Amino acid sequence: MLDPDLDSANRNGSIFGSPVVQVPHGNSPELVLSPVSVKDSGFYICRVNSESSFMFSRWARLEVRELQDAPHGPLMGLPENKLCICNQPQPQNLTVGDALVLECGAVGNPIPNYQWFRNGSPLANGSQNVYTVTYVDVGHQGTYWCHVFNDREDEDSKKVEVIIEDLSDLQESDPREESSRRPVATDKVALLIGNMSYWNHPQLKAPMVDVYELTSLLRQLDFKVVSLLDLTESEMRNAVDEFLLLLDEGVYGLLYYAGHGYENYGNSFLVPVDAPSPCHSADCLCVQSILRPMREKQTGLSVLLLDMCRQRNEYDDTIPNLDALKVTANIVFGYATCQGAEAFEIQQLGLANGIFVKFLKDRLLEDKKVTVLLDEVAEDMGKCPLTKGKQALEIRSSLSEQRALTDPVQQSTSSAESLARNLQWAKAHELPESMSLEFQCGVEIQLGFAAEFSNVMIIYTQIVRKPPEITACRAHITDFPLDLDVDPKETNKGTPEETGSYLVSKDLPKHCLYTRLSALQKLREHLIFTVCLHYEYSGMEDTMDERKEINIGKPLIAKLGLHRGFKPRNCPPTCCVPGYPFHNPVESSPEAAEYYTPSHCHPSSCPGVHHPNCACSTSITQPGACSCNGTSSTLASRRELQHYSPTVEKSNVPVETSDDAVELGFLLSGSLSFSEQQ
Repeated sequence: MLDPDLDSANRNGSIFGSPVVQVPHGNSPELVLSPVSVKDSGFYICRVNSESSFMFSRWARLEVRELQDAPHGPLMGLPENKLCICNQPQPQNLTVGDALVLECGAVGNPIPNYQWFRNGSPLANGSQNVYTVTYVDVGHQGTYWCHVFNDREDEDSKKVEVIIEDLSDLQESDPREESSRRPVATDKVALLIGNMSYWNHPQLKAPMVDVYELTSLLRQLDFKVVSLLDLTESEMRNAVDEFLLLLDEGVYGLLYYAGHGYENYGNSFLVPVDAPSPCHSADCLCVQSILRPMREKQTGLSVLLLDMCRQRNEYDDTIPNLDALKVTANIVFGYATCQGAEAFEIQQLGLANGIFVKFLKDRLLEDKKVTVLLDEVAEDMGKCPLTKGKQALEIRSSLSEQRALTDPVQQSTSSAESLARNLQWAKAHELPESMSLEFQCGVEIQLGFAAEFSNVMIIYTQIVRKPPEITACRAHITDFPLDLDVDPKETNKGTPEETGSYLVSKDLPKHCLYTRLSALQKLREHLIFTVCLHYEYSGMEDTMDERKEINIGKPLIAKLGLHRGFKPRNCPPTCCVPGYPFHNPVESSPEAAEYYTPSHCHPSSCPGVHHPNCACSTSITQPGACSCNGTSSTLASRRELQHYSPTVEKSNVPVETSDDAVELGFLLSGSLSFSEQQ
């Protein structure tokens, strides 16, 4: 029996794994929330104390929904522990160009999953309770409904008709003239890079969340997205090369980067996770070196969103020549902060968002010219007192047309370039097929796979059958390739949250064991691991063992070989090539030879940069309230620090800062159990 005086319940302040928050009056064996509200949604865990020791329960997820058109008084019609749809989708009458929003809400235990259908076919990106199309045409007309399910039961919502009216027919206008009024893309591709687990520089938290949320939003806009976490310099260069292969005439290309960075003489440098301290331009990726090949592709729209600091790196003492890069039409730069300033991430109630993405994600789906959209994001950021005078969005554009991220995709013909783009994108997103493993003892184990990012995969395992003569059995997976640097203590967890996979946990099947494999771009050979089964027969004390070796090939981004060696750096004249004494001139492009190092900028004479003693660069605590969340917050800078001496940590997951939460990984079971009593 739990001692009320020694027991406490905690709630995770967000789904992203930051510090837990103690629930008021949560010191009894049962936690009762009455009345419950939407803000109570989240992950909960109970800590049981006894003198000098303590243990944690499993994580529990609570999702609270507001009922639309609910009757007055208490709602007594919902059966306990039964799946029930409480918000039904509504029929829609729209015109071409409108936004379609269908919503279905359900309650149940376990928490329900969703899948939308149109005319009997499942919809891509239709796995949320809200299905959105930002720009509809007559092809979106049809009968829609939502299939709601959990591992106990399932139910279909009511079927509703969505009617799309084309007003151009009523006005007897020329369809070609109508289509010419709105630009179209021949394709849409995006590369999203989030660097956070730096080897020699301060760790960041927000890039993982920022990249994940932008990936989801861009896919709703029909972008083909490659999302990558924690890349070295060679991996970043090779990822950009693969991204450039996806570009072609008329294609919309978007590059988003979140991490440490700096700007010297108008050139922006992205700092990879393996950059030394201090670092120089030769250790980083120059954005201007990406822009030139993008121009040569004659893209319909090129958007570069740089979520990093733009302060000068005083240790990079090279000066480019004065031949400035001539920006052509339809190129948009969105800098998260002004020149010479820092970019920050919010750290409040467990949240870890960059300031830029905090406001960008609220407007990204709006059907507006991309520069107008970014202007409104800048205005939203300006209303937040937490960052006033510290961070302001800067936009540079040569946009000559009404181009928007919501523009429809209209592929004229299946050209060789188009087929190559589609094949390249598909290669980076191929997951292994789920498989069933039969052991000699008669036990059957199901293996499944899910993608969190293009280089992060979840493996989940479940015992689906055992003979009656086996009283108990358990299984786990092990023996991963050394390339992936997998910590055995972080594998085979009872919930996705225990592996650090808070972002996709609601989409994974329940009652499995979960293992999170990151940095798949480092995988040089096929991914081979071992499934170990331990079981006991009735009346026997000895434990029996069986093993199966599994080869699943190269999943996701591993197929593209981003681990391969350095490529020639064909930087344009505006890209800084270091004049630092240790720079190898052989690696420089011949056209980048017009640089000089003035004597007053020699490294030995450069003034040092003051760095406070904290793990996340400059930290600012603001007592005022931020209009975006209403509570006090802490800002952490993304400035690249040269004299930082970190503890090397290569995990992709934000680290729990609570002592109790740190102990959690060592207290929870690491094997899958299936006993007679179950």
